Amino acid sequence: MGVSLKDVAQRAGVSIKTVSNVVNNYQHVTPAMRARVQQAIDDLGYRPNLTARHLRKGRTGIIALAVPEFGNPYFAELAGEVVDAAARHDYTVLVDHTAGLREKELLVSQGFRSHVIDGLILSPIHLETEDLMARTETAPLVLLGEREYEAPYDHIAIDNVAAAREAVRHLLGLGHRHIAFLGSRTGRERQPAHLRLRGWREELAASGIAPDESLVVVTDGYGREDGATAMAALLDRGVRPDAVFAYNDLIAIGAMRTLTERGLRIPEDIAVVGFDDIEESRYTTTTLTTIAPDKAAIARLAVDSLVARLSGEAVAEPRRPRPGYRLVVRESTTPGSDSGHPEDH
Repeated sequence: MGVSLKDVAQRAGVSIKTVSNVVNNYQHVTPAMRARVQQAIDDLGYRPNLTARHLRKGRTGIIALAVPEFGNPYFAELAGEVVDAAARHDYTVLVDHTAGLREKELLVSQGFRSHVIDGLILSPIHLETEDLMARTETAPLVLLGEREYEAPYDHIAIDNVAAAREAVRHLLGLGHRHIAFLGSRTGRERQPAHLRLRGWREELAASGIAPDESLVVVTDGYGREDGATAMAALLDRGVRPDAVFAYNDLIAIGAMRTLTERGLRIPEDIAVVGFDDIEESRYTTTTLTTIAPDKAAIARLAVDSLVARLSGEAVAEPRRPRPGYRLVVRESTTPGSDSGHPEDH
């Protein structure tokens, strides 16, 4: 039989109410009394019934995280951080997969699982501001990702334009002048690809270099194959950049494969920079220089925002915190380097 609050109270010589106050971290308990009760908890191995605690507050104790791709290591790594951050608030995370499809993003945002979750953290690809404005679900929603929205929801995103400029600035500082951008997309101007492309253009222009649009390659997706195909298409057109800035690490890794197959050396012939700092980027044959978003901070801010909304905290305006990022310099831009040259922002 499990250890109860009554058992802890008897062991500590206090009331059950006092034990409950300590377990629920209420402030009006003296340090000496808190230490006494905690010692009894530790001695008996008491574990609070989190499900009952949440149910007493009219909640399930479950929050959902909806991401577009399980196959993209960035989202897998981010999901792990969200699970850890939620556990610190005694929440369990239900992870959902939208496949980047608008109909699935609409489904999850409109609360089709509202009976089992207290709130939702969503990383959308195709939702528009008007979709979010039309949302009738009352469960709190926190947005992730670099798409820009004018909607009344907390939104956690790094500054994509500034991060892209940092990547291009690094390449310019190494003497590169013909820098390609792989991973552009057609359509909506507020998608992350457009923001990173904007950073590429702005940094080149700020350095007195007219952006060469022939060095911009549109891709159908964001995977390794897309990067390999985009790099091959550029080379097949007779275009030889001296550096590549890729929308993400997977595109960069695919591009590096093509470069190697074509007999080009990295970084001596063409330097490469990615974005996301997925674990794979540290173990490619030529390790990949990349922009590393602070995934732990993104997860922590998202969960904290959701929990604050669930607690009824009065916040007049939607929060738009900007987690940090850093440039991690590795061998794909500087031979013999490793991750020992981070620049935090």
